[in-house]
Order: sequence, then structure tokens, then C-alpha cells
Amino acid sequence: MKNFKIVFTFVLFLLFSFGNAQKIGVVDTESILDKLPQYKEAEARLNSQIDTWQSDLQNLQSEYEKKRSAFENEKVLLVGEQLKLREKEVLDLEKNIKTTTSLRFGANGEITKLRTNLVTPFQDQIWEAIKAMSEKNGLGIVLDKSNNVNVIFLQPRYDYTDKVLDILLKGNDKNDKAKTKGKK
Repeated sequence: MKNFKIVFTFVLFLLFSFGNAQKIGVVDTESILDKLPQYKEAEARLNSQIDTWQSDLQNLQSEYEKKRSAFENEKVLLVGEQLKLREKEVLDLEKNIKTTTSLRFGANGEITKLRTNLVTPFQDQIWEAIKAMSEKNGLGIVLDKSNNVNVIFLQPRYDYTDKVLDILLKGNDKNDKAKTKGKK
């Protein structure tokens, strides 16, 4: 009888501990973003803007090089006010290049802000889809394998990336259908 109580207690303990175990799932948010057509469009617009700014900066740089070279060549011939005026012109152009570079391409520049504004709405959508998927599948923990989480081994049944993507794409299909109905 004593052994039965010990075994029964042990079995209850095991059942209770398995009942409280947390299920873990893994999602690859980079893969999800790459498969969202709206994100690709927004990223293409951002890259187009970056290309435009780089082209503008290259034009400024070439203009600076021409003026600096011309100034260096004509420096001997210039006197007084002309010398100071041309030197100031070259220095102002150099400052303009540095300012433009830091404002657009710096750590807190326009590109960083635009990229943040681009990604934030999609991150919010992904977060909501992950939340819905984790509640549906009873997951206690969801890891993102794209953000340097070292997942050494993962059985495919615990990878919920496609389920989150399905939730996101179904939501977009509903929005697209509602837009087309509103246009008719």
C-alpha cells in the first residue's frame, strides 16, 4: 500500500508537471517580411529614395572637386577679395557635403528614420499575427530565429513562420477584397 501511494504521488506529480510545461515555437520574421508584397514595395520606394540621395551627393561631390581643382589652379592669379570669395565658396560646398551626408546617411539621419517608419507598421502586424497564432496553438514562448537567436536544431513542426505568414496574407486578402468592393 505504501508503494502504491508513492507511485500514485509520483504519477500525479509527472502529470501536473507535464500539464504546466510551456510550448515553444519559432518564427523567422525576416522571412515573413521578405514574403509580404507591401513590404517589398515600401522597401523598393525607400531604396529608390536612397539612390536619389546618393546621386545628389555624388553630384555635389563632383561639383566640389571641380571647384576645388579650379581654385587650386587659379589660386596664384587671384588676389584679395577674389581669393577669399573663391576659398569661401569651396569651403561652403565642402560643409554642405558633410552636412548633407550626416543629415541623410548618419546614424540619426533621414534614412534611419524612413527605415524605422517603414518597418514599424509591418512589425506591428507581425506581432499581432504571432500573438493570434501563439494563442491558437497554445504556445507559451515564441522565439524569432532571424534576430541572432541561435537555434541549433529545430523540428519543422515547431516552426510557425508559415502559419504567421498565412494569418498576415489572409488579413491582406480581406483588406484587398474590401477595397475592391468599395470601388464598385
